Amino acid sequence: MNTLGRVFRLTSFGESHGAAIGGVIDGCPAGLKVDVTLVQQDLDRRKPGQSHITTQRNETDQVEFLSGIFEEYTTGTPIGFIIRNKDHHSADYNDLKDVYRPSHADFTYDQKYGVRDHRGGGRSSARETIARVVAGAIAKQLLESQGIKINAWVSQVGEIALTKAYQDLDLSLTESTIVRCPDPETSERMIARIEEAGRNHDTVGGVVSGLITGVPAGWGEPVFNKLHADLGHAMLGINAVKGFEYGSGFAGTELSGSQHNDIFIKKDDKISTLTNHSGGIQGGISNGQDIYWRVAFKPIATLLKEQKTVDKDENETTINPKGRHDPCVLPRAVPIVEAMAAIVLADHYLLARLSKL
Repeated sequence: MNTLGRVFRLTSFGESHGAAIGGVIDGCPAGLKVDVTLVQQDLDRRKPGQSHITTQRNETDQVEFLSGIFEEYTTGTPIGFIIRNKDHHSADYNDLKDVYRPSHADFTYDQKYGVRDHRGGGRSSARETIARVVAGAIAKQLLESQGIKINAWVSQVGEIALTKAYQDLDLSLTESTIVRCPDPETSERMIARIEEAGRNHDTVGGVVSGLITGVPAGWGEPVFNKLHADLGHAMLGINAVKGFEYGSGFAGTELSGSQHNDIFIKKDDKISTLTNHSGGIQGGISNGQDIYWRVAFKPIATLLKEQKTVDKDENETTINPKGRHDPCVLPRAVPIVEAMAAIVLADHYLLARLSKL
């Protein structure tokens, strides 16, 4: 399955070391003014080589739109686009052709397909997420036309966690540091932790938090397409993600029901809630409050140090990978998390609009 969404749909294609990564966006309404500069801005936030704590692969990641946009406006037809790969060092992966890297998709791809592109992970590479960022950037512009805003930020790197609630953060500071944490003091500690992992030829994981404001009550479905379930599906489809929680999440299990219930109140002449443990979603449907969530990322599996493994003939061996890799995926994951949330919300916006026809 290479398609996400039911009305607003993205189909992506391409491999890490192929000619290009690309996609087709279908279902985007006609008449949306697309600011290509903002699309490229999100790609620049995701691209490699943007700081010393990310992989130094040198890619411009310049998007080329092939169809669906005419004189800055969507036409209602499929939006086709590509981003060409230019700086792939495929020779770095020659020694890995017949071996299975620990915690990668090498073994499972061989079991499923009987053939795999070993160069940079092929289709399983996080480079595929470029297509999601393009679609997400357009989805964001569609949502912003409805007063909806999406923000994500790094809230934890390894054991270093941002303890402030999102209401106490100045999210405008997220892009002011290379780690994309809106708290300057915590950012410095996070950067130092990533640098330490890099010096040790190791990696470190963490958490990206997200926030959506401006969603009206009534988006989502009550059974199999619950809004939070679709968000979870999208987030868990991002490379290296190991967990998703929204609202009070796992911490909510420590509260009693009387503490956890969000009491309804009247505020500014409309129904609101006194607290928001529900994370803006009740019964799978948005309730008009802020939607917030957390996504856990594992330490990425590519280590520039010797590890034991086996080859495709079941012989024990060792690997010592070459190449250019992130010691921590978190800073570059922020625009990906935003993009996936935007695609899901744009889909639910259009579904809600169709349900009223």
